[in-house]
Formats: sequence, structure tokens, C-alpha cells
Amino acid sequence: MSINDTSAVMKQYATAEKLNARISIHSKYSTNRQGFGNWITSNYEIREGMAVLELGCGTGEMWAGKNGMISRCSRFVLSDFSEGMLEKAGETLRGYEGIEYRVIDIQDIPFEDHSFDIVIANMMLYHVPDPDRALREVRRVLKEGGAFYCATFGEHGMMEYIAGLFRDRQVHHQVNDSFTLQNGAEKLKTVFPDVRRLLYEDALEVTDVEDLADYIESLTGMSDLQKIPREEVCAVLKKNMQDGVLHIPKEYGMFIAR
Repeated sequence: MSINDTSAVMKQYATAEKLNARISIHSKYSTNRQGFGNWITSNYEIREGMAVLELGCGTGEMWAGKNGMISRCSRFVLSDFSEGMLEKAGETLRGYEGIEYRVIDIQDIPFEDHSFDIVIANMMLYHVPDPDRALREVRRVLKEGGAFYCATFGEHGMMEYIAGLFRDRQVHHQVNDSFTLQNGAEKLKTVFPDVRRLLYEDALEVTDVEDLADYIESLTGMSDLQKIPREEVCAVLKKNMQDGVLHIPKEYGMFIAR
């Protein structure tokens, strides 16, 4: 099964359960208390009257408490490939005014050319079967001078570290390197003349390995590790703790393309 297999992605994100497992470990154990979502939105330059489109909005949690930012927009569209995820976003942001919800495939955006001042696609481009086509679609719907914000992960972060703990058990993690902090700029520059990379300094300090086991079970790129009984996984994780803490490096950031 390809990491970018559309049916696999649909299954993974049909509901918010697995995504919530991944979000919760970051909110509980991240050393950077600003939070990745808050850091991402702090870099948005949304001015009065702008039209904004987010692709792959997930649960919408990133916009909770950002009503002032939303209210500045002349048009604000949250979209996702998954109907179930979009329903969850509607629940998360119930009571917020001025939000349109649309089921959209980033490879075929159903809006006219030059419709939006800002387009956002966080932590999702690596799932897209044809990222080059997706980027061309984003550029098409952006107004001249508009900005594209896209967060992603690096190739040497959490999954590489976790897989390394189980190297003697022949565990290999599938690196989804179709759009990372290492190669994202090169891909974006085929469509956008101005690309800037920002890095988010963070790590995990996990004190309950059961939470980390839940995280591992939610991942699509850890099939080797998921074949090992959970109690054995937890035992290895505990063995690598120091003073009751398992320190795990993270590599996250974002690109701003214009």
C-alpha cells in the first residue's frame, strides 16, 4: 500500500479518532508550550477584507479562539477531503460566524482563478497523490501577491527516533518524503518565485508510554512496529526513559510561498 494511496488516506481520516490521538500527545508532552497550531497561525498575515481558503482543515481546532482573525475576512472557507473531518470542524467551531465548509480535493479546487488572498494547507501535502498538480491548483486560485502557507514535518524527527529504538527487531518506518522540510522549498519554487522556510523548535518529553503507544497505533507509516505486541512496545519505550522521561526530538516547520 502506498503512503499516498487515496483510499488509505480516506480511511485514516474518515473520523477524527486517529488524528486526535496524534494531536493529544503533542498538546500533553511538547516542550514548546506555545503549541504548533498557535505558532502556525501567529505567522499568518490576514488583513481586513481578505478572502481565505484552508485545504485539509481537519478538526478545525487550530481556529478555536481565533474568531477575531476569522471576522476580518470577507470570505473564509474551511475545506477537507473527508466529510467526517469537516463535520467535526463544524462541531469544533459551532457558533463561529462567517465560515463556509466545503469538501474539496486540493488537486481539483472548485473555485475560479485568483479567488483568494491566502490559501492554507497544513500537514497534508505529503498525503496528496500528485503534489505538483495540487500546488498548481493553489497558485491558480491565489490572487496576484497572495500567500500560501503550508506546514509540514522533517525527515529526521519523531518517527525516525521511535523506529531507531526498535532497530534490533527489524523495525523500519516508511518515510513519506513527498513533501518535507527538506524538499518542500524545491517543490514550491517550481510554482512560486518567493519561498521562505520557518522552523518550529520543539520536542516531546513523554512520561506515560501508554500515550505514546496510542500514538504509534494511529500511524500509517509504522506497520512493522504495529506487529509487535503492545506490551512489548511499552517495555522498550520504558527501557529508554531517563528519570521517568522519554525525550523525543521533533522536526516541524512551515513554508510561506508568494
